[in-house]
Formats: sequence, structure tokens, C-alpha cells
Amino acid sequence: MSVQVNFVGSGDAFGTGGRFNTCIMVDGKDVRFTIDFGASSLIALNKQGIAHNSIDAILLTHIHGDHSAGIPFMLMDAMLGARRDRPLTIAGPKNLEARLAEAAEVLFPGSNAMTPKFPIHYVELEVGVPNTVLGLTVTSYAAKHTWQTDPTALRIAVDDKIVTYSGDGDWTPDLPKATQGADLFIAECYFHQKPIKWHLNYPTIQEHKDAFGAKRMILTHMGPEMLAMAGKVPEECAEDGLVITL
Repeated sequence: MSVQVNFVGSGDAFGTGGRFNTCIMVDGKDVRFTIDFGASSLIALNKQGIAHNSIDAILLTHIHGDHSAGIPFMLMDAMLGARRDRPLTIAGPKNLEARLAEAAEVLFPGSNAMTPKFPIHYVELEVGVPNTVLGLTVTSYAAKHTWQTDPTALRIAVDDKIVTYSGDGDWTPDLPKATQGADLFIAECYFHQKPIKWHLNYPTIQEHKDAFGAKRMILTHMGPEMLAMAGKVPEECAEDGLVITL
């Protein structure tokens, strides 16, 4: 059974190369979900002609703007413009609902008075154990990133495929647990040589490449230095609009 992965947004936090923030859309047989939904994700979806009402779930790795701040925009449009009438599930780190509500109120003061006419289900993913979300098996692993964001890597079983995304974060011994046997490992690769605290870079990925044990790896979330090298390294590198089938 095939699973389709669309890199709707593959950029870093600062739009390097004109790329959109992280938004990785996955289509299984019965479910469409995104991994993360950064601030520019609604724009990226509109550019591709993808209706956000078609998304069943959003799975978040952590609460940073370039990975989660598109949700308030999506929800506002779902209520006011797109007129969503079907359930939406949002799953991610602890205190998820409260933190997204806080972000929405900062971005759209007064929006907390609005009540959506569609059900929103919030699921706090327990770290280190399988969680069931709309028929998906989602296992989160603690990541080494800004601790206030409750960072995780996600391993997602969809139909008969496994997709793993590192999220943002430096190497930890837990990362190979998330990637072993995965059909696709999407790896943050922020810089080509420069070490950046709380992020993976190319030398670290090379050092641990054999430990990942994934069938396919694609690098994403590239900063200026790495983006300049994207066509020169042997690994696959993401770009906005890249669609692959597993």
C-alpha cells in the first residue's frame, strides 16, 4: 500500500532560499495529516492548491513558531472563510491545547471568544510509548532542543509504512530508536559544517548515518550554508513541493 509524502514547506525558521516553514503532509489510505504546521504553512498550502479542510490531523514535534504557529491562522480561516465542518485532531507535546490557545490570543486578540462549529480534538503525546491518533501509531522520542518547547522526534506508522521526522534537535541515542526500519527518515540538517546548539548538522548526520537504519533519508530545514551545498551532497535534500511515494 503506497503512502505519499509532500514537503509543503521545507525551510528553516527564517525562510532561507524563499522556502516555507516546516509542513510535511502525508497521505495514507484513510487519513491525511501533516507533521508540523509552521507560521507560513497556510500560504504554502494555498500556493499548491491544497484545501486545509482536507487535513484530518496535525502532529507537532515541538512548540516553536516555525513548526506550530500556522495553526491559529488555519483555525481562524476554518471558522471564518473555509467553513470547516469536519473534526480536526491536533497532537503534540504536553500542555498543547493551552499553549496553542495562548499563541492564538497573541496573534489574534479576542479570538478566544470564538467557538468553532467543528470538533477539535487535542492529544498530548506520551513520550516513549506508542500513541494512537486516527488509526496512526505515533511514538514520540525526547529531542535535544530548546527545552521550553518540549521537543520530540516522531515515528509514525501509517498503513504499512513508517515515517520518522527528527524535528529540531541535536543527536541523542534515542534518535536511532525512532529511525530503525523506517521507510523514510526526514532529518533536520541545519548547517553543512558549522555546529549549531540544539540542531543537527551535516557532519553529525554523517557520523551517525549507519546507526539510523532507515530505508531512505531526506534532509530538510536547511540554513544558508547547507542550502548552498544541497546539490553537492549525495543525500536527498527536500525542497518545497517535493512529493514522494513510499
